Amino acid sequence: MTSSAPAVSIAPRAGGFVVTEDRQDVLFYQRETKRFDETYSRSHYIHPLYGLDGELLTEEFPANHPHHCGIYWAWHQVWIGGRRIGDAWSLRDFAWDVRDVKAIAAHTHATLEAEVFWTSPLWTNAQGVRKPLVREMAMITVHRASRDIRKIDFDIRLVALEDELRIAGAENAKGYGGFCARVPLPDDLQFVSSGGDVEPTTVPVEASPWMDFSGTFGEVGKVSGVVILCHPTVPGFPQPWILRRKTSMQNPVYPGAHPVALPREDPLVLRYRLVVHRGAGRELDLDHLQAEYGADGT
Repeated sequence: MTSSAPAVSIAPRAGGFVVTEDRQDVLFYQRETKRFDETYSRSHYIHPLYGLDGELLTEEFPANHPHHCGIYWAWHQVWIGGRRIGDAWSLRDFAWDVRDVKAIAAHTHATLEAEVFWTSPLWTNAQGVRKPLVREMAMITVHRASRDIRKIDFDIRLVALEDELRIAGAENAKGYGGFCARVPLPDDLQFVSSGGDVEPTTVPVEASPWMDFSGTFGEVGKVSGVVILCHPTVPGFPQPWILRRKTSMQNPVYPGAHPVALPREDPLVLRYRLVVHRGAGRELDLDHLQAEYGADGT
Protein backbone atom coordinates (compact mmCIF):
# COMPACT_ATOMS: atom_id res chain seq x y z
CA MET A 1 0.00 0.00 0.00
CA THR A 2 1.41 3.41 -1.00
CA SER A 3 1.84 5.94 1.81
CA SER A 4 0.03 9.27 1.43
CA ALA A 5 2.61 11.07 3.59
CA PRO A 6 4.69 13.70 1.75
CA ALA A 7 8.12 12.51 0.66
CA VAL A 8 9.50 15.91 1.72
CA SER A 9 8.31 16.99 5.15
CA ILE A 10 8.92 19.69 7.75
CA ALA A 11 8.82 19.20 11.49
CA PRO A 12 9.58 21.43 14.48
CA ARG A 13 12.76 20.65 16.35
CA ALA A 14 14.43 22.48 19.22
CA GLY A 15 15.42 25.91 17.92
CA GLY A 16 13.78 25.66 14.52
CA PHE A 17 12.55 23.30 11.83
CA VAL A 18 14.04 20.23 10.16
CA VAL A 19 13.28 19.32 6.55
CA THR A 20 13.51 15.63 5.70
CA GLU A 21 13.05 13.49 2.63
CA ASP A 22 12.05 9.89 3.19
CA ARG A 23 13.21 10.27 6.83
CA GLN A 24 16.67 11.54 5.88
CA ASP A 25 17.58 15.03 7.11
CA VAL A 26 17.99 17.56 4.30
CA LEU A 27 18.50 20.81 6.22
CA PHE A 28 17.71 22.67 9.43
CA TYR A 29 16.26 26.18 9.60
CA GLN A 30 17.46 28.02 12.70
CA ARG A 31 14.50 30.06 13.90
CA GLU A 32 15.59 30.86 17.46
CA THR A 33 18.60 33.02 18.20
CA LYS A 34 21.66 30.83 18.68
CA ARG A 35 24.71 32.10 20.54
CA PHE A 36 28.36 31.33 19.80
CA ASP A 37 29.72 33.45 22.65
CA GLU A 38 28.99 36.83 24.22
CA THR A 39 29.80 38.57 20.95
CA TYR A 40 28.24 36.47 18.20
CA SER A 41 24.65 35.30 17.93
CA ARG A 42 22.03 35.12 15.20
CA SER A 43 18.90 33.45 13.92
CA HIS A 44 17.27 32.99 10.50
CA TYR A 45 19.74 30.81 8.58
CA ILE A 46 20.24 27.26 7.31
CA HIS A 47 22.60 24.86 9.06
CA PRO A 48 23.23 22.05 8.69
CA LEU A 49 22.69 21.51 4.98
CA TYR A 50 23.33 17.91 3.96
CA GLY A 51 24.39 16.34 0.68
CA LEU A 52 22.46 13.51 -0.92
CA ASP A 53 24.54 10.94 0.96
CA GLY A 54 24.41 12.70 4.30
CA GLU A 55 27.66 14.65 3.96
CA LEU A 56 27.78 18.00 5.75
CA LEU A 57 27.82 20.93 3.29
CA THR A 58 27.81 23.92 5.68
CA GLU A 59 29.66 25.32 8.67
CA GLU A 60 28.26 27.38 11.55
CA PHE A 61 30.12 29.96 13.69
CA PRO A 62 33.56 28.78 12.45
CA ALA A 63 36.42 29.96 14.65
CA ASN A 64 38.08 31.93 11.84
CA HIS A 65 34.87 33.86 11.00
CA PRO A 66 32.32 33.26 13.77
CA HIS A 67 29.81 35.57 12.08
CA HIS A 68 29.39 33.07 9.20
CA CYS A 69 26.40 30.75 9.58
CA GLY A 70 25.66 28.12 6.94
CA ILE A 71 23.39 29.54 4.24
CA TYR A 72 22.58 33.12 5.21
CA TRP A 73 22.20 36.66 3.86
CA ALA A 74 23.46 39.81 5.51
CA TRP A 75 24.96 43.24 4.86
CA HIS A 76 27.70 45.29 6.52
CA GLN A 77 25.95 48.60 5.94
CA VAL A 78 22.44 49.41 7.14
CA TRP A 79 21.63 53.12 7.06
CA ILE A 80 18.63 55.24 8.00
CA GLY A 81 19.31 58.62 6.48
CA GLY A 82 22.86 59.50 7.47
CA ARG A 83 22.89 57.22 10.52
CA ARG A 84 24.55 53.81 10.58
CA ILE A 85 22.30 51.23 12.26
CA GLY A 86 24.39 48.25 13.32
CA ASP A 87 26.36 45.78 11.21
CA ALA A 88 24.28 42.75 10.21
CA TRP A 89 27.25 41.07 8.56
CA SER A 90 29.54 41.16 11.58
CA LEU A 91 26.63 40.49 14.00
CA ARG A 92 27.22 43.75 15.83
CA ASP A 93 24.22 45.66 17.18
CA PHE A 94 21.84 43.66 15.01
CA ALA A 95 19.24 40.89 15.34
CA TRP A 96 16.57 39.06 13.37
CA ASP A 97 13.18 38.71 15.05
CA VAL A 98 11.49 35.69 13.44
CA ARG A 99 7.86 36.44 14.20
CA ASP A 100 6.16 33.64 12.29
CA VAL A 101 7.07 30.52 10.33
CA LYS A 102 4.64 28.52 8.23
CA ALA A 103 5.47 25.00 7.04
CA ILE A 104 3.79 23.78 3.87
CA ALA A 105 4.49 20.24 2.69
CA ALA A 106 3.47 18.61 -0.59
CA HIS A 107 4.56 15.31 -2.11
CA THR A 108 7.23 16.79 -4.37
CA HIS A 109 8.41 19.72 -2.23
CA ALA A 110 8.12 21.51 1.10
CA THR A 111 8.24 25.23 1.85
CA LEU A 112 9.12 27.27 4.92
CA GLU A 113 7.63 30.78 4.91
CA ALA A 114 9.24 33.05 7.49
CA GLU A 115 8.21 36.55 8.49
CA VAL A 116 11.25 38.29 9.95
CA PHE A 117 11.85 41.79 11.32
CA TRP A 118 15.33 43.32 11.44
CA THR A 119 16.11 45.15 14.69
CA SER A 120 19.01 46.95 16.35
CA PRO A 121 19.64 48.39 19.82
CA LEU A 122 20.70 51.55 17.95
CA TRP A 123 17.14 52.17 16.70
CA THR A 124 14.54 52.42 19.48
CA ASN A 125 11.45 54.37 20.47
CA ALA A 126 11.27 56.91 23.30
CA GLN A 127 10.92 54.07 25.84
CA GLY A 128 14.09 52.35 24.60
CA VAL A 129 12.19 49.53 22.87
CA ARG A 130 13.64 48.40 19.55
CA LYS A 131 11.72 49.49 16.46
CA PRO A 132 11.77 47.14 13.46
CA LEU A 133 13.81 48.46 10.52
CA VAL A 134 12.88 46.03 7.76
CA ARG A 135 10.15 43.46 7.25
CA GLU A 136 11.47 40.38 5.47
CA MET A 137 9.44 37.58 3.96
CA ALA A 138 11.60 34.57 3.11
CA MET A 139 10.44 31.40 1.38
CA ILE A 140 12.71 28.36 1.36
CA THR A 141 11.46 25.54 -0.85
CA VAL A 142 13.07 22.11 -0.79
CA HIS A 143 12.31 19.94 -3.81
CA ARG A 144 12.39 16.19 -3.81
CA ALA A 145 15.71 14.77 -5.01
CA SER A 146 15.75 13.69 -8.64
CA ARG A 147 18.49 11.32 -9.79
CA ASP A 148 21.68 12.85 -8.38
CA ILE A 149 20.48 16.38 -7.60
CA ARG A 150 18.22 18.24 -5.19
CA LYS A 151 17.00 21.81 -5.78
CA ILE A 152 16.46 24.28 -2.93
CA ASP A 153 14.94 27.68 -3.72
CA PHE A 154 15.29 30.92 -1.77
CA ASP A 155 12.91 33.84 -2.32
CA ILE A 156 13.84 36.80 -0.11
CA ARG A 157 11.67 39.95 -0.05
CA LEU A 158 12.73 43.07 1.86
CA VAL A 159 10.57 46.12 2.64
CA ALA A 160 11.81 49.15 4.57
CA LEU A 161 9.81 50.20 7.63
CA GLU A 162 11.60 53.54 7.88
CA ASP A 163 12.23 56.29 5.33
CA GLU A 164 15.67 56.58 3.70
CA LEU A 165 16.74 53.06 4.64
CA ARG A 166 19.67 51.76 2.59
CA ILE A 167 21.83 48.62 2.59
CA ALA A 168 25.25 47.77 1.18
CA GLY A 169 28.14 45.38 1.51
CA ALA A 170 31.71 45.91 2.68
CA GLU A 171 33.03 49.45 2.22
CA ASN A 172 35.96 48.45 0.04
CA ALA A 173 36.73 46.96 -3.38
CA LYS A 174 35.51 43.54 -2.19
CA GLY A 175 32.02 44.81 -1.48
CA TYR A 176 30.91 41.42 -0.16
CA GLY A 177 27.36 41.11 1.14
CA GLY A 178 24.05 39.48 0.33
CA PHE A 179 23.34 35.78 -0.15
CA CYS A 180 26.19 33.60 1.17
CA ALA A 181 27.18 29.97 1.60
CA ARG A 182 29.73 29.01 4.22
CA VAL A 183 30.73 25.60 2.85
CA PRO A 184 33.61 23.43 4.04
CA LEU A 185 36.77 24.02 1.98
CA PRO A 186 38.47 20.68 1.21
CA ASP A 187 41.89 20.69 -0.46
CA ASP A 188 40.35 19.43 -3.71
CA LEU A 189 37.66 22.13 -3.89
CA GLN A 190 36.91 23.17 -7.48
CA PHE A 191 35.21 26.39 -8.57
CA VAL A 192 33.45 25.95 -11.91
CA SER A 193 31.23 28.33 -13.85
CA SER A 194 29.87 28.42 -17.39
CA GLY A 195 33.28 29.21 -18.87
CA GLY A 196 35.09 26.44 -16.98
CA ASP A 197 37.38 26.57 -13.95
CA VAL A 198 37.41 29.80 -11.97
CA GLU A 199 40.25 30.94 -9.72
CA PRO A 200 39.27 33.04 -6.70
CA THR A 201 40.79 36.51 -6.36
CA THR A 202 40.66 39.03 -3.54
CA VAL A 203 38.07 41.16 -5.32
CA PRO A 204 34.83 40.02 -7.00
CA VAL A 205 35.11 37.76 -10.04
CA GLU A 206 32.93 38.30 -13.10
CA ALA A 207 31.49 34.95 -14.19
CA SER A 208 28.23 33.34 -15.27
CA PRO A 209 25.02 33.48 -13.19
CA TRP A 210 25.94 30.18 -11.54
CA MET A 211 28.94 28.87 -9.63
CA ASP A 212 29.64 25.30 -8.59
CA PHE A 213 31.64 24.22 -5.55
CA SER A 214 32.69 20.55 -5.73
CA GLY A 215 35.09 18.54 -3.62
CA THR A 216 35.41 15.76 -1.08
CA PHE A 217 33.03 16.90 1.65
CA GLY A 218 32.23 13.55 3.19
CA GLU A 219 33.64 10.09 2.66
CA VAL A 220 37.25 10.10 1.38
CA GLY A 221 37.30 9.80 -2.39
CA LYS A 222 33.63 10.63 -2.82
CA VAL A 223 33.12 13.96 -4.57
CA SER A 224 29.92 15.98 -4.26
CA GLY A 225 28.98 19.62 -4.27
CA VAL A 226 26.54 22.47 -4.39
CA VAL A 227 25.77 25.04 -7.07
CA ILE A 228 24.44 28.56 -6.47
CA LEU A 229 22.18 29.79 -9.29
CA CYS A 230 21.11 33.45 -9.50
CA HIS A 231 17.67 34.13 -10.92
CA PRO A 232 17.63 36.59 -13.88
CA THR A 233 15.34 38.91 -11.89
CA VAL A 234 17.95 39.65 -9.19
CA PRO A 235 19.25 43.22 -9.40
CA GLY A 236 22.65 43.52 -11.02
CA PHE A 237 22.24 40.22 -12.88
CA PRO A 238 24.62 38.55 -13.45
CA GLN A 239 26.03 39.40 -10.04
CA PRO A 240 29.81 39.16 -9.49
CA TRP A 241 31.22 36.55 -7.11
CA ILE A 242 33.37 36.70 -4.01
CA LEU A 243 35.11 33.30 -3.91
CA ARG A 244 37.43 31.91 -1.27
CA ARG A 245 39.59 28.78 -1.04
CA LYS A 246 40.42 29.16 2.64
CA THR A 247 38.55 30.06 5.83
CA SER A 248 35.69 32.03 4.35
CA MET A 249 32.37 32.04 2.49
CA GLN A 250 31.12 32.17 -1.12
CA ASN A 251 28.92 35.09 -2.20
CA PRO A 252 27.12 36.43 -5.27
CA VAL A 253 27.64 40.10 -4.43
CA TYR A 254 24.75 42.53 -4.09
CA PRO A 255 24.76 45.51 -4.10
CA GLY A 256 28.47 45.98 -3.41
CA ALA A 257 30.07 48.83 -1.50
CA HIS A 258 27.58 51.54 -2.49
CA PRO A 259 24.27 51.63 -0.59
CA VAL A 260 20.95 51.11 -2.36
CA ALA A 261 17.56 52.19 -1.05
CA LEU A 262 15.04 49.64 0.17
CA PRO A 263 11.49 50.48 -0.93
CA ARG A 264 8.65 50.93 1.55
CA GLU A 265 6.02 49.36 -0.71
CA ASP A 266 7.13 47.01 -3.48
CA PRO A 267 9.81 44.76 -1.96
CA LEU A 268 13.37 44.24 -3.09
CA VAL A 269 13.30 40.62 -4.31
CA LEU A 270 16.37 38.36 -4.22
CA ARG A 271 16.03 34.85 -5.64
CA TYR A 272 18.62 32.09 -5.61
CA ARG A 273 18.60 28.33 -6.11
CA LEU A 274 20.96 25.80 -4.60
CA VAL A 275 21.50 22.54 -6.45
CA VAL A 276 23.00 19.87 -4.20
CA HIS A 277 24.55 17.07 -6.24
CA ARG A 278 26.57 13.90 -6.27
CA GLY A 279 29.82 13.87 -8.23
CA ALA A 280 31.62 16.89 -9.68
CA GLY A 281 29.54 19.78 -10.95
CA ARG A 282 31.34 19.75 -14.31
CA GLU A 283 29.65 16.39 -14.96
CA LEU A 284 26.21 18.06 -14.90
CA ASP A 285 24.59 20.31 -17.51
CA LEU A 286 24.54 23.32 -15.24
CA ASP A 287 23.83 25.76 -18.07
CA HIS A 288 20.61 23.82 -18.64
CA LEU A 289 19.75 23.98 -14.93
CA GLN A 290 20.35 27.74 -15.00
CA ALA A 291 18.11 28.16 -18.07
CA GLU A 292 15.43 26.05 -16.42
CA TYR A 293 15.56 28.22 -13.31
CA GLY A 294 15.49 31.40 -15.37
CA ALA A 295 12.37 30.19 -17.18
CA ASP A 296 10.58 30.11 -13.83
CA GLY A 297 9.29 33.66 -13.73
CA THR A 298 7.09 33.31 -10.64
